[in-house]
Amino acid sequence: MHTVAVLALDDVIPSDLAMPIDVFARTQLPGGREGYRIRVCAPEPEVDARTFTLRAPYDLSGLTDADTVIVPGVHDPSAPVRDDVIDALRAAADAGTRIASICVGTFVLARAGLLKGLRATTHWYAAGLLAEVCPEVTVDPDVLYVDNGQILTSAGAAAGLDLCLHMIRRDYGSLVAAEAARASVVPLEREGGQAQFIGNLPPAVPRGAEFEPLLAWLDENAARDLTLDDIAGHAGLSTRTLLRRFREQTGTTPLQWLHRARVRRAQHLLETTGHPVERIAAQVGFGSPTAFRDRFKRVAGVSPQAYRRAFGTART
Repeated sequence: MHTVAVLALDDVIPSDLAMPIDVFARTQLPGGREGYRIRVCAPEPEVDARTFTLRAPYDLSGLTDADTVIVPGVHDPSAPVRDDVIDALRAAADAGTRIASICVGTFVLARAGLLKGLRATTHWYAAGLLAEVCPEVTVDPDVLYVDNGQILTSAGAAAGLDLCLHMIRRDYGSLVAAEAARASVVPLEREGGQAQFIGNLPPAVPRGAEFEPLLAWLDENAARDLTLDDIAGHAGLSTRTLLRRFREQTGTTPLQWLHRARVRRAQHLLETTGHPVERIAAQVGFGSPTAFRDRFKRVAGVSPQAYRRAFGTART
């Protein structure tokens, strides 16, 4: 049987802790056998979860022979992580254990050095902070989860459920994962690359990065018909050098960053005006409404019309 150790740290977000316990505990194999053995582990016997206190049956040694370790988020992702927790996670990683984070649990993995050189995600609201404090991590705030093989990270709230179902599918196949999804009354088929339903925030980039002035210029000029040559000329670089350095610092390309800046501006207009979608597409710099709708859905996860229905405040 596959053993899943869920790490409970002080100030843990209760839903992040309970969700993987519930999903894995419900998973049944053909014939009714349980698919997972669950352990709740903590550095101390009692864990402060703000609104209540819980008792963990296992200490950090419970991570030692687990097949998977799940790290839920804590309310303050900038809080320091205990040395013994970092040591236990590093030892588990060295032993080949699969380690996954839920929401801002990504910060714990980053502080343990488990995300160096890797692509990772977290709740979109904390993505900028993660990029700032952990510049060695390529932060992708647009996806539900990132699977690097041994190390996996998920975005906020329901995205952690998507990640758990993904791991179940890896372990036991689509049939078992589909039954687990049905038990949780959620679809199985939201893939990790689907966009988070993100808010109106700029893409993550470390503060003080080389391209911070260029990004500000792109944001100011997003409505212009800019080409890669235009951007490289403003930066004073060849297009090849621009592409290489830009990806190193932001994890994306200049044109992809520009598209996201345009979508952010479109989000604001959809929220605050009653302008037709065609007009907004032109205002933010897209050549056609069709291209705008396609890019908007890829970045925001929903169509412009659905976004306006959810967040629009203008009545005219």
